[in-house]
Amino acid sequence: MNLLALDIGGANIKLADGQGYAASHPFALWKQPEQLATQLAHCLAEAPPHNRIVVTMTGELCDCFETKRAGVRHIVDATLKAAGGTPVLFYQTTGEFVSADEACEKYLLTAASNWHALATFAATFCDDKPGMLVDIGSTTTDIIPILHTQEAGHGRTDPDRLKSGELVYTGIERSPVCAVVSHLQWHDSACPVAQELFATTGDAYLLLKELAEDSENLSTADGQPFDFDSAHARLARMVCGDCELVSRAEVISFAEEIQEAQLKLLEPAFSQVIGVMGQSPEVIVLSGHGEFLARRLLKRLEFDVSVISLTKILGPEVSRCATAHALAVIASETK
Repeated sequence: MNLLALDIGGANIKLADGQGYAASHPFALWKQPEQLATQLAHCLAEAPPHNRIVVTMTGELCDCFETKRAGVRHIVDATLKAAGGTPVLFYQTTGEFVSADEACEKYLLTAASNWHALATFAATFCDDKPGMLVDIGSTTTDIIPILHTQEAGHGRTDPDRLKSGELVYTGIERSPVCAVVSHLQWHDSACPVAQELFATTGDAYLLLKELAEDSENLSTADGQPFDFDSAHARLARMVCGDCELVSRAEVISFAEEIQEAQLKLLEPAFSQVIGVMGQSPEVIVLSGHGEFLARRLLKRLEFDVSVISLTKILGPEVSRCATAHALAVIASETK
């Protein structure tokens, strides 16, 4: 049976077959919810031939939906429409695959279930040792404990996971800079930043050369290309300046401050999860294209653990879609 997994988020649709194929398609669900079925059909048409689809999601949180119930229903209906007659099952935080009707009926188990799939997959690399998954993506960070070769998350819903530290709503591309820092050092003093969506963390990591330029990517704060010059201008606006008033060296300094601030956001969550876990992890599985930030976090915490990189194991393209890959692998092993 040729299987395809979908991870439907608010900003990206990710696909994988568990055999090496993976693709990430940018799609602003919150702006165009009515176009979801069309976009999914396009994604499915580009994927390898398949006769079964499994789905996980986070897009139900988008503010175009009045409730999570409505968001789950919309995503389920759009997926069924895009799939045509291909059978579709939906993953829940119980680890089960269910029908569309059950996915909508028990919508809180269906909502934001992707972390569970990835943590379950990551647990297979821990060899029955206490472990942890640290997945840093474009929008969020997951810090999930693993015990006895199983995910051992304390929270199940997004609100509970936020409170437990297992979900930190910060990522390396889409987080607004004004949500990460309140001041930036400029001209030998701390300058308050504008509370506007002038720039995101992606601009900082682009200028730090952790992310690559992509002139075709216009999913930026100002709709201009994801390149060095545009990122310079966007970060300069954070202190109500521009690329003439704020030098390239100064915005790179801003970027370094932003990275430091994100690390300080992640540190207490990491400690909180370990506290609930009751023991230090012996294995840490890193995932997501923010893996470089996770490595810096581990270095500053001076953790002497075995570190496993899904980017190295799966390759950068599949790792970017690690949740979809994990879901495909789990589904292929489920009888």
